[in-house]
Amino acid sequence: MAAHIMDIPGALAQNSNCIPSQLPSQTFDVVSVFEIPQSPKPNTQIDKLVFTQLGELGITPANLCSDAVFIRRVYIDLTGKLPSAADVQAFLEDKNPAKRSVLIEKLLATDEFAEFQAMKWSDLLRIKAEYPVNLWPNAAQAYYKWVLNSIKQNKPYDKFVRELLTSSGSNFRVPPVNFYRAVQNRTPRGLAAAVALTFMGTRLDKWPEEKISAMAVFFSQVAYKSTGEWKEEIVYWNKPVTNQILNCTLPDGSTVIIPPDRDPREVFADWLISPTNQWFARNIVNRIWAWLIGRGIVHEPDDIRPDNPPVNPPLLAYLEHELVQSNYDLKHIYRLILNSHVYHLSCIPHDLSPAARENFASYPIRRLDAEVLIDAINQITGTSEKYISPIPEPFTESPENFRAVALPDASITSSFLELFGRPPRDTGLESERNNRITPAQRLHLINSTHINKKIETSYIIRQLSQPNVPLPQAIKILYLNILSRYPTEPELNIAITHLSHLPDKRQGLTDICWALINSAEFLYRH
Repeated sequence: MAAHIMDIPGALAQNSNCIPSQLPSQTFDVVSVFEIPQSPKPNTQIDKLVFTQLGELGITPANLCSDAVFIRRVYIDLTGKLPSAADVQAFLEDKNPAKRSVLIEKLLATDEFAEFQAMKWSDLLRIKAEYPVNLWPNAAQAYYKWVLNSIKQNKPYDKFVRELLTSSGSNFRVPPVNFYRAVQNRTPRGLAAAVALTFMGTRLDKWPEEKISAMAVFFSQVAYKSTGEWKEEIVYWNKPVTNQILNCTLPDGSTVIIPPDRDPREVFADWLISPTNQWFARNIVNRIWAWLIGRGIVHEPDDIRPDNPPVNPPLLAYLEHELVQSNYDLKHIYRLILNSHVYHLSCIPHDLSPAARENFASYPIRRLDAEVLIDAINQITGTSEKYISPIPEPFTESPENFRAVALPDASITSSFLELFGRPPRDTGLESERNNRITPAQRLHLINSTHINKKIETSYIIRQLSQPNVPLPQAIKILYLNILSRYPTEPELNIAITHLSHLPDKRQGLTDICWALINSAEFLYRH
């Protein structure tokens, strides 16, 4: 590949959406690429709470992002995929002032949204067939499908969590019981730690010993037994044979008396999902904020504790209130955040101080998740990837053209996903996912046979190499598919100059495609 093509800064299936029939003749200036010359206005309650605090701190928020940036951002953040060239072109040409809100509603209703959220929940719930979680394939598949269908149904969050905490039965036939199986330490203390981390956003090892022991009592009667079916296990409430009454202390310090005919898990779940609970709503709205904005109101999002306060307490309280008032409708929280100008801010900050970053003065630049990155490369090139389980228990292989985002089990993987930081799903911690760029990742993208072969054999390169496709049009189509925008005039000129010096048009377009895929603009969410 020609190294000097990397001067070009930095999605597409094999269908008609790859190549628009008509393109605008004009080029675009660099300002319009990333932002519009417009300061954000406090249009929503979220905006008022964030911008008021920024004003008090003397911090100027970034301008609003451009339409091209927005469509790419919201597609990635909601569905884990790039918009098609046709969708980008239609969005950029749409004159409806409410088109961003319309797009948000459209994406929230897609199966791709459910798949991407199921991936996030699969990380938290440790959905993994093999070591060290050892759910085994049948249970992992059933568990994932239950999570995915719950999201597709927009199941109220309180109901979703209550089913996870109180279900009993076969891990093959009652999928939510796998919550208690996907924990390496199945002691009452280990189960309590998993519940606290996942649904309260707090780490039990930072609690006083007596408080940990008190919470563990609620999970002291969870039991397991095998059946005659391979790898099947029953999770059940081991009801005490004596008329023992439990006198338990909840995490908020209140006490409850549990009669012998009542499952302690149900008592805990009733307390946890109560509208007055100080942890429940706070945890999930903080996680959603972190997923969309890149940083929690409490940071890290699974480290809520008294000495790690929220940077904007009124903002967190507002989102908690909205979740409860909406009857735990998670999509309602997504809508509130996505329609705020805070989410629409450019990634180009006006203030480089740590305080500006901590208080959401611009959209943070983050590398694409491993699954999103390989799916995007496959979408652009019209190629596919093979995902397998390296341990045959039994041997698992994904079908052709399967999205990495939709893989149901962390044991089904590839060398690319391992290299680019896909989490092993061993602990349920958000920090298991590693999106930092490494030298090995750079070398793989720049020089591996794996990526170069995808580019060289791609559908888009074959189509654009035809003699009847003018060079400027071919370059614009590449930009539209890879970066979800049109090239600026300098970018267009650089690319045309490069192509004009080569006898082989196809090689020149391959160089440009390679350069764009290796650009920071492609590799990062912005």
